[in-house]
Amino acid sequence: MKSSEYFDRARSLLPGGVSSPVRAITPYPFYTRRAKGSRLYTVDGQELIDCCMAYGPLLLGHCHPVIGAAIEQQLRDGWLFGTPTPLEVEYASLICCDHPGMDMVRFVSSGSEATMAAIRLARGYSGKKYIVKVEGGFHGAHDSVLVRAGSGATTLGIPDSAGVLPEVAAHTLQVPYNDPESLESLLSHQNDIAAFIIEPVMGNIGPILPRDGYLEAVREITRSHDVLLIFDEVITGYRVGIGGAQKHWGVVPDITTLGKIIGGGLPIGAFGGRREIMEMVAPQGPVYNAGTFSGNPLSLAAGIATVRWIHDNRGIYSDLSEKTRAIGDAVVNRTDGSFVSLGSMFKFFFRKEAPENYREAKECDTVSFRRFWERMCGCGVFLPPSQFETNFLSVAHTGSDVETLCTAYRRCLS
Repeated sequence: MKSSEYFDRARSLLPGGVSSPVRAITPYPFYTRRAKGSRLYTVDGQELIDCCMAYGPLLLGHCHPVIGAAIEQQLRDGWLFGTPTPLEVEYASLICCDHPGMDMVRFVSSGSEATMAAIRLARGYSGKKYIVKVEGGFHGAHDSVLVRAGSGATTLGIPDSAGVLPEVAAHTLQVPYNDPESLESLLSHQNDIAAFIIEPVMGNIGPILPRDGYLEAVREITRSHDVLLIFDEVITGYRVGIGGAQKHWGVVPDITTLGKIIGGGLPIGAFGGRREIMEMVAPQGPVYNAGTFSGNPLSLAAGIATVRWIHDNRGIYSDLSEKTRAIGDAVVNRTDGSFVSLGSMFKFFFRKEAPENYREAKECDTVSFRRFWERMCGCGVFLPPSQFETNFLSVAHTGSDVETLCTAYRRCLS
């Protein structure tokens, strides 16, 4: 059965024919049969260099043998117990040692769940009602943050969601990214704000990078107004380096959320922070959080194997940075767009100057992006099918892959 036939069946069984909106591609998405290293293999017989990497989790590429071996071993021992496991203690120690802003951590099952719990924790700890987010920042698909959200919401032109109660949305305030003055002004006029939640690098509409001094200013402003700072590092965690964006820029948040890479390709999320804040989480404190699959042993085993491999191979980050810079060099003379990269994150924006916030990103030429995306697929390269999603490289992408990508970029942008 071919992709078009699968999609014909899927439309009657799945809303929109997909399990997540960003996977919806006109006239139909391709269906993947298997993947290995840097490659996807479709049911239609096509081999694609994958620069989506499942939207970020696969830093080590598809089917990395070290992760596979860890999963196989845990499968032999069992994959769900409903009890604590030694893996939780081992992994919590690793994560807390790596992140300056995390004294304690709670494992959950997704990045969305992590940000939802982090916001609840901030409100429970502070006793305040409001939160502030960045315009276009995406923090998962839950009610408090589906307000001018990035990711698939931006791609579809539906930044808000039906079913989100107005009184819930009313407790979420917004400021532009890279604009500390707006944050200062807002916090100066509203004294019931529990937290400011921010992607240090806007990964779900970018990457859009922080200006020099922006994150430091955010930290100073939130601290001076007694507002908790939440770094959503679901994407940047272990992606921009060991310790994430907080280690990279030397800015320590009060609460951190993680996901994607920390599961090694299996479902996981985590939130953590200062000890006195985390001690508010049940059963130690009054802020409730629970989940049948929280601390799932398969996800923990895969995540531990991933992070330990990263620790043993720290040189991957400089290597990945060199590879994305090479792709940027291939398009450096383009006048119809701009190339942005940070480590293994990169994107060509169809806007003359690189966007610095949500409003500027929305000015990108999405029609040109669509034509470009189709050409890249025809050249054997799979990019996320949205101008508003970050591209990723993995350690599985070889020098030869990068040469192919450079050639494809030059050809498909011409």
